[in-house]
Amino acid sequence: MNSNDIIIKPVISEKTTEMMEHNKYVFQVAMKANKLQVTQAIKDIYGVKPKKINMLIVRGKDKRLRFRLGRTSAWKKAIVTLKPGEKIEIFDVQ
Repeated sequence: MNSNDIIIKPVISEKTTEMMEHNKYVFQVAMKANKLQVTQAIKDIYGVKPKKINMLIVRGKDKRLRFRLGRTSAWKKAIVTLKPGEKIEIFDVQ
């Protein structure tokens, strides 16, 4: 897997924008990715070295549309903590 296959997209929500003020960034990553692969992908794509990475799997939820039952798919989330003074330029919080 290359770096663009590991990091799928950044997660933007009210909670994650508050986390950005504390040098924590949230990304959706590939289900088979591990912490070492995510660390290398962040270095390659954004040019910063993460201080710490927490990963978790977000379970899919049961959804209903009229009479049909469905389920959203599960996905893996990575919370990347950077050193003080470093930031990822794609996110500009101010």
